[in-house]
Amino acid sequence: MTTHDDQTGTVAEIMRETDIAVLTYVSLDGALVSTPMGTQDFEDPGTTWFITERSSDKVRAIEADPRVNVAYSSKAGWVSLSGTAHVSDDRAKLDELWDASAGAFMSGGPEDPDNVLLRIDGTTAEYWESPGKVGAAIQMAKGLLTDSEPDLGDNDTVAL
Repeated sequence: MTTHDDQTGTVAEIMRETDIAVLTYVSLDGALVSTPMGTQDFEDPGTTWFITERSSDKVRAIEADPRVNVAYSSKAGWVSLSGTAHVSDDRAKLDELWDASAGAFMSGGPEDPDNVLLRIDGTTAEYWESPGKVGAAIQMAKGLLTDSEPDLGDNDTVAL
């Protein structure tokens, strides 16, 4: 039996191995919008941090409707993190999380008042654990040759 800690550990591993996540939010006109974001940090899968610009359409939309989804994909598998986004002006946290990647995409530095944090408080994370490329290929071949369902890894939803 897989425990809650095992599940959140799997989610965290996939998130750590993902370079760029995809943040989906509801625009001011009601459309779903997805944008690539670099995860700056996560204390656990339930609290994830991004850096963004306060003046962006994304922040205006999130302030109006904070429901978001963040998708992660790595060799270890996939995670769909659902939660609520909060814009934060915590300058000490922004300074702590600021790095070269933030400097490459953001104007100014952590002291620029337009640069803010986006904290995602996750409520659930659905994950699919991958057996890897070779394992998946073997399972697909097995499924094709034997008419049995391939074992393509574990899938579950965990409350955060």
